[in-house]
Amino acid sequence: MDIQQILFITFTVIIIGFLVVDLGIFNRRAHKVSSKSALIQSIFWVAISFGFAFLILLYLGREMAAQFMSAYVTEKLLSVDNLFVFMLIFSYFKLEEKYHHKVLFWGILGAIIFRALFITIGAYIIHQFYWVLYIFGAILIYTGIKLLWDKKEEHIDIKHHKIFKLAHKYLPFSTAPHNGNFLIRENGKLFFTILFMIVLLIETTDIVFAIDSIPAAFAITQNTFVIYTSNIFAIMGLRALFFLIENVLHKFHHLQKGLAFILIFIGLKMLLTIFGLHISSIMSFAIIMTALGVSLLLSILFPKEI
Repeated sequence: MDIQQILFITFTVIIIGFLVVDLGIFNRRAHKVSSKSALIQSIFWVAISFGFAFLILLYLGREMAAQFMSAYVTEKLLSVDNLFVFMLIFSYFKLEEKYHHKVLFWGILGAIIFRALFITIGAYIIHQFYWVLYIFGAILIYTGIKLLWDKKEEHIDIKHHKIFKLAHKYLPFSTAPHNGNFLIRENGKLFFTILFMIVLLIETTDIVFAIDSIPAAFAITQNTFVIYTSNIFAIMGLRALFFLIENVLHKFHHLQKGLAFILIFIGLKMLLTIFGLHISSIMSFAIIMTALGVSLLLSILFPKEI
């Protein structure tokens, strides 16, 4: 068993262990997550992620550690953009705060499974057709340019959402209070609740966002171990981050431009390899962190006008 396999087993134990402890012990009952708890969890996941990056640095080298951190930070930024949509969905359905954690838990559990599936498929396709990476690069540049000019929606049209309409067409839904359940029984028949619909929309949103994040990760590195671990570490801290910044997320309005720059940079980095030009992983990480820092600083120095 080589060191990469040992690190992956360590990673798996951490993720499964936390999921079991999270749902089975700390959050058996629905409750509102306090800012203090969210801060502790956020620090925990950032510390664990940095600790894992240190292990990669120690045993697999600087290059792979830089790739891990670049993919981690990029996924984290994309996740913040994802949080904005989550907030809109919760607001639309007027979901009580005590159920936010449960919805995000199951949404992230689904994200772990779908990310594993997408990364496995992506790795296979790239192994068979390496030129697909150049398509990924072009997609990232297009997405980044589009993101530069797009404005965030202040509302979401749920009733015309394809998943919403398909679910209501093929699944029986109840209008009765869900009381934290995804399924309820009425007159001897099982019905899905609005809480199930919210999870379905959250999961669909994450799949859509994965269309950006997975190509971005493959453009940074083709090592599936680095891609999967960095992606999962980033989204595992997503729930705590949501509770921590949900009231101030709108203040970091320049993060979208920072993310756009990063996506364009990663796309260009991949396309430059066609001409034999290579940007090192360490230099890439430095550029990504600079873009993140500048976008945060600009958001503070030039606050959004209300």
